[in-house]
Amino acid sequence: MRKYGFIAILTLAAWAVILSAGSSRFTGQEKAAPAVAPLPEGNTGLAAKYPGDAGLERDPAVIHYDGFEDYETPADVNKKYEFVMHTENMRLTEEPANVNRGKKAMAFTLPKQEEGNAAALYRIIKEERDILFLRYYAKFEKGYDQHGSSHNSGVISAHYFPNRQASPGQPADGKNKFWVSYETERGDSPSPGRLNVYVYHPEQRTGYGDHIYPTGRIRSGPEKPVPFGPGFVPRPDIIPELDRWYCYEFMVKANTPGRRDGRIACWLDGRLIADFPGFRLRDVDSLKIDLFGIALFMRPNNIRANTRWFDDVVAATSYIGPIAK
Repeated sequence: MRKYGFIAILTLAAWAVILSAGSSRFTGQEKAAPAVAPLPEGNTGLAAKYPGDAGLERDPAVIHYDGFEDYETPADVNKKYEFVMHTENMRLTEEPANVNRGKKAMAFTLPKQEEGNAAALYRIIKEERDILFLRYYAKFEKGYDQHGSSHNSGVISAHYFPNRQASPGQPADGKNKFWVSYETERGDSPSPGRLNVYVYHPEQRTGYGDHIYPTGRIRSGPEKPVPFGPGFVPRPDIIPELDRWYCYEFMVKANTPGRRDGRIACWLDGRLIADFPGFRLRDVDSLKIDLFGIALFMRPNNIRANTRWFDDVVAATSYIGPIAK
């Protein structure tokens, strides 16, 4: 077995049985999803054509590229990002160990405090989309330690920020919004927690989103499985290492209204580590992806100040993959 520098927790057999018995709460006339198409992995995406990412930003499938090289201060991000939260919690870093590629990266640092706090860089999509891929490199600092509510990575969403106001605690109903973030969730795990997708969707269990793990386990309210369909393959849970750069990528594909053909998939260093086919994210065609970006949120953050670095952020309409050599 290849070593990826993470801890794999195998709880697959039991969850495969549970998931195969799951039933939908959606009582409309939805049709079954088509056969699940295989997804690309490794250096087979857009980045493979552009060693070192040189020229990748000019590929017609790329709608955003940021290596943070062109900024002098965090305030400069307003030139590229339409929705920026708390630049006082951002720092451009030039220490070689804290830069993935090039000379600069972006550090989000949240101070020790009880109140909720955040840092975020969001792009607003004028031509809203049904499918989007987001790739970025990220690293947790060595002593990263936080318990409580936290969202700490990439975001792809549809109408989650009406008038640029977040809507946490308001359930998705198939018409108003959906949200997907690829993140870690601490729970009873070692820091920084297990990788999962946090999703607001019409079949969520509570007013807040569901944490859905590669195994298919859901940690939010009643342990009732989402009916991902016969193409779902449980995969082991993963805890990334601290103080190490990883290539994260995820895809969100909105379903055709009335069909279970939506899909959420996640890659780590080019390896497919989670795939949720047959996902219902919407019931109306007008609900499309209108925002993506990177974010760090904590409430509380009462153990210590915590930092996460980001670099080489790309959004595109097809699989991107790791930086090619």
